[in-house]
Amino acid sequence: MSEEYYLAIETSCDETCSSIINSDGNIISNVVFSQAEIHNKYGGVLPDIASKNHTEKIGVVIEESLQKANIELKEVKKVFVTNGPGLINCLMIGVTAARTISLINQIPVYPINHVEGHIASCFIEHKITFPALCLVVSGGHTSMFMLYNSKEFNLIGNTVDDAAGEAFDKGAKILGLGYPGGILIDKLSKNVKKDFYKFPIAKMGKNSLNFSFSGLKTSLKYYLDKNKDWEKNLNQIAASYQEAIVDSLLENLLKAFKKFNPSSIMITGGVACNSRLRSKAEEAFKNKTKVFIPSIQYCTDNAAMIGKRGFQLENDLNLKGEFEVFSTSKKLV
Repeated sequence: MSEEYYLAIETSCDETCSSIINSDGNIISNVVFSQAEIHNKYGGVLPDIASKNHTEKIGVVIEESLQKANIELKEVKKVFVTNGPGLINCLMIGVTAARTISLINQIPVYPINHVEGHIASCFIEHKITFPALCLVVSGGHTSMFMLYNSKEFNLIGNTVDDAAGEAFDKGAKILGLGYPGGILIDKLSKNVKKDFYKFPIAKMGKNSLNFSFSGLKTSLKYYLDKNKDWEKNLNQIAASYQEAIVDSLLENLLKAFKKFNPSSIMITGGVACNSRLRSKAEEAFKNKTKVFIPSIQYCTDNAAMIGKRGFQLENDLNLKGEFEVFSTSKKLV
């Protein structure tokens, strides 16, 4: 039997992504066009500009992924595409491209949940042991899941307001650093005092595994308003702000670990690129359990994770039904 190839497409925010995955679940190519520099001058992602760039780049990115995989479009047997959650006009570009390819080539197209894709990214490079506890932390999502197999992801905690990535971006904007905030704050925070100032961590209740970051952003603004000479301590303030975000994430992760006693820990999403989170997580669970964090290329938005999730679910009956365009409420069971 000849090898089969699947195409995956991801356009939920400001990265235009295409990947080729084979029928064994291996990533053959993974191409990402990032719009970070384009949106930097605006201090965040502008949906209209993001969708315009997706429209211009989607064909080029898909073609490049095919070339790197050394295959032609007619060899693709299935298409997996992100259909939510995300920015609707950005999702529309990827879904339209996927459905067009599907109609022209008479091949099936399947909707994939973006958050589930992030979780699946942990499986690309690692053999996960179950049960597993997963923290998904990105610009738009901060959630925790328990996994008892590679298909069913059980939501156990969520943010009630801002995501951790939003806290980084908004904090960076308040500090006058630009976008994307997480990378800039991480860079400033290296080799400086991490406890220059103690920013508050939201307490959601003894038994709660939810997160909250909106108050942290406000506390940063109040601190700067009260300390007019704050710029001379910019690096230490950035490091202290980062520490509060990281500690908030790990505090709940440790709480969930004690409650569910998983065999492994997974951390994924764009904020999982943060060097402080990666090092403190390894230290927090040292001699307790194995921590799996994808390499940087699979933490940020990419199509390989969408392809991997499609591979995990390809025999699932839920994928056989009618395609729901732009559904942002696909149940995370």
